[in-house]
Amino acid sequence: MKFSRDNLYLFIFLFFLLVDPQVLFSQSSQCLECHSDKELSFTKNHKKISVYVNAKKLKESVHSDLNCTDCHTDLEGTSFPHIKNPKPVNCGSCHDDVASELKKGPHGRWAITSQSPSKGCIFCHGYHDVLPPSNLSAPTNVENSYKLCGQCHKKQKTNVEKSIHGIVVKGEKPRAGCTDCHVGHNVRKPNVEAREIKVCAKCHPQEVSKQSKSVHARAALQGNPLAPTCITCHGYHTIQSPANSNSPTSTMNIPLLCGRCHHEGSKVSLKYNIPQKQILKNYSLSIHGQGLFKMGLTVTAVCTSCHNAHLILDYNNPESSINPKNVAKTCTKCHSRIEKVHVKVIEGKLWEKSPHEIPACTDCHPPHKIRRTPLNLKGVSNKECFRCHSNKKLIMKKKGRIVSLYVDKKAYDSSTHSKITCAQCHSQVKSILKRPCAAITKKVDCSICHADVVAQYKTSIHGELAAKGNPDAPGCLTCHNPHKTQSHTSPASPTFATNIPKLCGQCHAAGKPAAKMIGDNNHIVKSYINSVHGKGLLESGLVIAAKCTDCHTAHHQLSPKNPESSVNPKHLADTCGKCHKGIEDKFKSSIHWPDNVVTKKKLPDCETCHSSHTISRITIKGFRTRMMYKCGKCHIEEAKTYFKTVHGQVSRLGEERAAKCWDCHSTHKILPPDDPRSTLSYANVVETCGKCHIGAHREFAGYLTHATHHNREKYPYLFYTFWFMTFLLVGTLTFFIIHTILWLWRLWRTREQWRIYKHSTHEKYYLRFPKSYRILHLIMLLCFFTLAITGMTLKFSYTKWAVFISHFLGGFSVTGVLHRIAAVILLGVFAFHLRQLWRFKQKASKSWLRFIFSENSIMFNLNDIKQFWQHFKWYIGKGEKPEFGRFTYWEKFDYFAVFWGVFIIGASGLILWFPVLFTYVLPGWVINVVTIIHSDEALLAVGFIFTIHFFNTHFRPDKFPIDPVIFSGRVSLDELKHDKPLEYKELMESENPELRIVGPISKEREHWIKILGFSALGIGIILIGLILYAMIFVYR
Repeated sequence: MKFSRDNLYLFIFLFFLLVDPQVLFSQSSQCLECHSDKELSFTKNHKKISVYVNAKKLKESVHSDLNCTDCHTDLEGTSFPHIKNPKPVNCGSCHDDVASELKKGPHGRWAITSQSPSKGCIFCHGYHDVLPPSNLSAPTNVENSYKLCGQCHKKQKTNVEKSIHGIVVKGEKPRAGCTDCHVGHNVRKPNVEAREIKVCAKCHPQEVSKQSKSVHARAALQGNPLAPTCITCHGYHTIQSPANSNSPTSTMNIPLLCGRCHHEGSKVSLKYNIPQKQILKNYSLSIHGQGLFKMGLTVTAVCTSCHNAHLILDYNNPESSINPKNVAKTCTKCHSRIEKVHVKVIEGKLWEKSPHEIPACTDCHPPHKIRRTPLNLKGVSNKECFRCHSNKKLIMKKKGRIVSLYVDKKAYDSSTHSKITCAQCHSQVKSILKRPCAAITKKVDCSICHADVVAQYKTSIHGELAAKGNPDAPGCLTCHNPHKTQSHTSPASPTFATNIPKLCGQCHAAGKPAAKMIGDNNHIVKSYINSVHGKGLLESGLVIAAKCTDCHTAHHQLSPKNPESSVNPKHLADTCGKCHKGIEDKFKSSIHWPDNVVTKKKLPDCETCHSSHTISRITIKGFRTRMMYKCGKCHIEEAKTYFKTVHGQVSRLGEERAAKCWDCHSTHKILPPDDPRSTLSYANVVETCGKCHIGAHREFAGYLTHATHHNREKYPYLFYTFWFMTFLLVGTLTFFIIHTILWLWRLWRTREQWRIYKHSTHEKYYLRFPKSYRILHLIMLLCFFTLAITGMTLKFSYTKWAVFISHFLGGFSVTGVLHRIAAVILLGVFAFHLRQLWRFKQKASKSWLRFIFSENSIMFNLNDIKQFWQHFKWYIGKGEKPEFGRFTYWEKFDYFAVFWGVFIIGASGLILWFPVLFTYVLPGWVINVVTIIHSDEALLAVGFIFTIHFFNTHFRPDKFPIDPVIFSGRVSLDELKHDKPLEYKELMESENPELRIVGPISKEREHWIKILGFSALGIGIILIGLILYAMIFVYR
């Protein structure tokens, strides 16, 4: 095989690869035999220069694999000892690329000279101990670069050590060395944008990435000398943390830093058309500037807060933090509660979700001068809008209708929206169009500013109807004029307090759309106007009086059935309590408040008693009575028992002053009687009664207010008293009705016997009753009729006729007085009659027993029983008619009934008249018993007098239509002989019968007697008819 030159070279290459570097190093051992001497040196230019070489360091250096003559090339091939002055080492012989780079840099002129071409290399890297920069011991290592570079750049070294890059945290290395920024051997300053991007990105990749996209970086890359770079803002060697107050990027210094370029008259402001003017001045006067400079609030917004620190983009750039689409997100970095702050202005979430539909933050809050006058949208001012819309003839066609586009500027300027630009409502306007409003396709969305209000409206009954497309559903513009909206505090506004009824009446008045839809025939608007609220508002001008919106709310009207409605029973007390706070507190502590009682029954609320739209003053006539019936709708059993008391009976007759439910139970703070706070508790009931009954005491308070005579177990005294009086009434009337029927039948059968004297003319009359008797009877008649009429209206107060009669006579306040006057007079008649009886007894010189039961006495005796039985047999045709004397048994019964009745009714009436006095000796429940006795005994008296007594004296066929004897005192002798033969016989056998026989009365007197008699009969018959009607058809 031929041994070629190529093979020789390969052999040599492999040989050197396999040879141990120690072998190569041993080639320099001869040099080290001398240069390992630390004292070895030579003199050059009168300077002693050491030529000592540390073998260990040489072995560790990057040049350990080189021979001495590789660097000291002029000693190649020389023998020892070599020449005394070898040539300077030229590093560029191997590192020609580095030498070329170094030569271009600022160090090139100093480091490369003809006398010492490697002077600079040696200064930084050393002689024989050159180490790689990655070696921590190398002077060119980043950590050691401060010391190395600082040997010449002492000032820069001092600055860097104080900067954020040079500060060494204990246990850590410096954050940045000289060579981190000054890269390569040409050591160029990183003062060109491209270099800065490359250099700074090594440590600040995110910041540089943003900066490279910014308007500043694009300008700098295009060579614009005015464009700021990293160094412009952060500096060179004195870079400080933004947290350092001395840093130009600290919060306090940011406005001044940015103001270097963005101040009025700067090169930047003169060269570029920046929309904002006097940025630094306006900012310093804004709320943000005041917060920063005057208050020292470092949390306040500065330039970088809005524009970002590095990603500064043009306003029109979609990614810009100040672009209208993004500005809300920028502002919310600080103003995080924007939804709540603008809850009645703009729904905050819309800024982020639909920014194109609403004004941007800067539309209302001008940039750089926040809290100054609102900023009009760019290119779209009100002045431009009014160029067209101030023309009254400006119209458009929409769905076949002509719509006026005219806006009254004066009205607009005086409206609450005068400080709001057109474009803030008509947010679809495009300033780039010749006619900006041409871009509008949607109606104005009021929720842009009034988000909370519109949210309420959408869930209201009005909003739901509108959402369903109901053409009659009211919207914002129904109540608020679009271009002349006035505050509700302005009298000119439709929503002013006194205008609200008229405004709501546009739909809710009778015959209007809302009234028709809900079928309301109650004329709620008219009712409200006539109510206490309506009169207070419209007649008295009290703007604080409740109006429609106070109860139904202004924008969240809901059906009363809706649990969320302000007029739902659950919330009605709270709604009314906005004005009637004290009453609300009382009502919520009462038994009627749901939280205070467990029941399935519907509890009353404000509307139950006061109604909704017809609320009246409690002092007007009829109010107390209406409330009484309202209580009875729920408290049915209590109402029944109440109306059986004098309080209830009088109230039914319309007497407002009579005690009603709330007089005893209170009005709004109604509590059960067992509650110590109740007005009817044991401790308070006497005081409650004393409000009407002066001097009320404990026994008087024992009156049973809601007692019923139907409950034998609970009220036995009332039960037995009632049934005793009932049996007495029914038994008495039944007995005498049978008696009357039998008598009527017999008189009809024997009509031929009495017709003779009835229709004959008489000249002689027997004076049966003296004048005193007739006068007493007349007085008693008038008193009885007065008592009957006034008393029966009270007993049958549940009938319409009783109410009518009571009102006709002047009401209970009059009838009550008449009743008492008549009672007093009748008691006086009773007393006078007793006196007469005493005088008669004295004159007769008889004992009381003989006087009372004498033959001609008006009191019953044994002969009356005998005559009754004979009369009864005559009724049935089994015997002759008995011969009666002065008084018949039925006349005696009439007398006895009156005598007994006056005593019983009078005594019970006195107890009822003075209950407080009598209950000092009687228990309170006696009043209940006495009431039954007084009422039923009076009914018995009225029933007996107007039926049995009237028949006995007037309606008998032989006396019909009237027996005038009690008025004239006269009875014909023939009639006396037929009716009372014994009295006739006694008259004829007397010594002077002529003294008792008189002539007829005058025609005039007879005429007046008939008028009086027929009037009494008529009144009695009518009253009996009314009583029968009430008991048969009305009583329940």
